[in-house]
Amino acid sequence: MKTFNFFLICFVFISAHAIGQSNDEQEIRRLEKHWTALLDKGDTTSLLKIWSKDYVVNNPNGKIVTTQDIIALMNSGHIFPAVERIIEKITFNQNIAIVMGKELQQPSNMVTNQDEWVPRRFTNVWIRSENGWQMAARQSSEVIRE
Repeated sequence: MKTFNFFLICFVFISAHAIGQSNDEQEIRRLEKHWTALLDKGDTTSLLKIWSKDYVVNNPNGKIVTTQDIIALMNSGHIFPAVERIIEKITFNQNIAIVMGKELQQPSNMVTNQDEWVPRRFTNVWIRSENGWQMAARQSSEVIRE
């Protein structure tokens, strides 16, 4: 009977842990779509709530930019091209979520045919804080077509 109770308790804890990760994964997937939509809208106020205080980006041009750089660019009238992001893997390590995948960026000529969009690889890093999940870092690189 003690063995059965032990296994039952272990099962409950493992199940609860697995469900928690599943909820975290769902939340990260939701936030990935949400922040992209906010960027498309130019909603800097909401983006500042999603990005951590020290958010940093290594952009596809190889330049490291901060929140202040991005907000200044958006306030100057810059509109980011549309992006279709495909998440391939989310890895959790304590309070950190690492999202990796590929994305297609609409080129500057704003062509709508996705076959002509620019392929890239990305990594987004989210940190869970007292404010919930916040994006701490992002890296995106263009894939060279051969």
